[in-house]
Amino acid sequence: MMDLDIDLLRSFAAIADTRSFTAAGTRIGATQSAVSVRLKKLEERIGRTLLERTPRSVMLTPFGETFLADARRILAAHDDALRRALVGEPAITLSVGISEHAGGLSLAPALAELRRLVPNLQLRIFLGLSDDLLAAFQNGRHDAVVIRRNTGPTDGRVLYRDDLCWFAAPSLGWRPGEPVPLVTLESPCNARMAAIGALEGAGLAYLEAFLSRGVAAIQAATSAGLGIACLGARHRPDGTSRLGEEHGLPPLPLSEVVLHHRLKDKAAAFALDRLGDVLSAASPSPLTP
Repeated sequence: MMDLDIDLLRSFAAIADTRSFTAAGTRIGATQSAVSVRLKKLEERIGRTLLERTPRSVMLTPFGETFLADARRILAAHDDALRRALVGEPAITLSVGISEHAGGLSLAPALAELRRLVPNLQLRIFLGLSDDLLAAFQNGRHDAVVIRRNTGPTDGRVLYRDDLCWFAAPSLGWRPGEPVPLVTLESPCNARMAAIGALEGAGLAYLEAFLSRGVAAIQAATSAGLGIACLGARHRPDGTSRLGEEHGLPPLPLSEVVLHHRLKDKAAAFALDRLGDVLSAASPSPLTP
């Protein structure tokens, strides 16, 4: 008897969502090669081609489009059964620290999905700076944290890549060669450190045009033309343009958002894994395989 393996279906759905084998692997915690092998096994098992791959794109075949809907129904039923088996009736209480740089606008849909999947969850969310949250997690004050990481330890589950970018409004009136008017969070902040490190490394002068402790305030100040912000790509302020080396600004380091937890309780770990899934799904999808 032939069965449809859940891991194969989940890998296929992740590829379809991200249009990228690398991003799909990041989402489900597997390597790019493992995702490729799983897709090949699934195609061999059903005897049909699901994806068309070129060096620059990943596209669903007509059959793949139809099969994707079936795969999602199977995965939804599986996850619902697993949720009911693991979660049961007792309430689960979790303390989760989330960096504003990591949550952003995707936090609301992530929490809504988490409530749907785990209705008996009692969640305490703490917003803060990545380094502070990580220290609190390491000291046992949080069950889990979702933070931005530019450099440092390589442990944790990478949810998505969110490279730092320079943003400014057309009304700013800044010209290359002038001191860079930084709009930034107060120290300590990884994005702030990355921006200042890049400017100093390139020998560029800068001034602190606007300081705040909230990402929303940084976005508002940048949209208002008060200066240039260093933010993750998914936090681009309204009405701003992305600046780069062609504007006289140095490149910024790679950045990724990571989930850390050490939970052994299966129901709690399930809840956090689903939170990570939703945050990952809300991230921008690469266009290359």
